[in-house]
Amino acid sequence: MKRIAITERPNWQEKASEYGFRFHTMHGEPYWCEEAYYQFTLPQIDYLEDTTRELHQMCLQVVEKVVNSDALMTKFRIPKHTWDFVRQSWKTSQPSLYSRLDLAWDGKGDARLLENNADTPTSLYEAAFFQWIWLEDQLNAGQLPAGSDQFNSLQEKLIERFAALHQQHGFSWLHFACCRDTDEDRGTVQYLQDCATEAGLPTEFLYIDEIGLGEKGQFTDVHDQVIGNLFKLYPWEFMLREMFSTKLEDAGVRWLEPAWKSIISNKALLPLLWEMFPNHPNLLPAYFAEDDFPPMDKYVVKPLFSREGANIRIVENGEEIARVDGPYGEEGMIVQQFHELPKFGDSYTLIGSWLIDDQPAGIGLREDRALITQDLSRFYPHAFIE
Repeated sequence: MKRIAITERPNWQEKASEYGFRFHTMHGEPYWCEEAYYQFTLPQIDYLEDTTRELHQMCLQVVEKVVNSDALMTKFRIPKHTWDFVRQSWKTSQPSLYSRLDLAWDGKGDARLLENNADTPTSLYEAAFFQWIWLEDQLNAGQLPAGSDQFNSLQEKLIERFAALHQQHGFSWLHFACCRDTDEDRGTVQYLQDCATEAGLPTEFLYIDEIGLGEKGQFTDVHDQVIGNLFKLYPWEFMLREMFSTKLEDAGVRWLEPAWKSIISNKALLPLLWEMFPNHPNLLPAYFAEDDFPPMDKYVVKPLFSREGANIRIVENGEEIARVDGPYGEEGMIVQQFHELPKFGDSYTLIGSWLIDDQPAGIGLREDRALITQDLSRFYPHAFIE
């Protein structure tokens, strides 16, 4: 795994605008970067694919364990009035679409799972689409070694998955929703909607705050149409606590992602994985903060519901050496043994490994000069050579 300098495409900003990539620069800072790329070998890509597949299957075993235990549902802070709703989503095999594992790896030794973005992962459009356009352009320009390829079947697998939801799972129509005032979320949802349309699945978009409640307890859209299937880029930990949560069980909606994803998108996943698969080479020791745990010289404190690095703290020999503020933490914390991200130049690099329909489908890489990767951490493309 190497970080290699490369000439930027002279017209990439115009291409970004043409393709609707409006968040390539955020708050005056570059988000998409291409003055360098990450190069892998084929055996490294094979390793990432195999590791991602195995870790995901381990996470699914956690779901099975948690839904069958009141004590664990409590430990995961799933509100009691939603337990049956979450359990039924698993026991009836409600289908999922996608998820992303965050891995620390430098191309040697064992990759380590830092967390699982199983509910509302973003950075999809840039991983699935825009870095593929980058690869094609740079190959055509002779900037990449002949035969360079990319671990990226995301778009074709998304289209195949939407087609399967339409044809095999009876999704005759799919609503898409996200919050207002975030270009990244809207861009992600628009991209997914385009993939669904490509698959022949009719779609409709609305904002989360536009979802209404019909007379018979069904959720409805702005045209008072009943919502039967809904992709929502909105976290389950919010939904399970809001006023509408009492209506979830009877509303008759099939959700993407399904409610059982509230278990593996939760940082409580990490201590349970360590308990179920102790000393697994791809896991880090992790424990619930309220439980007794072995002393660690350096560890990370993570709220159960934290997103984009918010409220994460790094502690070394009892002293806090890094932190990010945010709105999380009251729900409880876990501690995870610190594992430094690989450093290339002055930046730390994180690998996001994607799954579509439970199958590994590609990677995206993020860089940050700080130890904790956040929402504005820079995205870099990758390629591999055989």
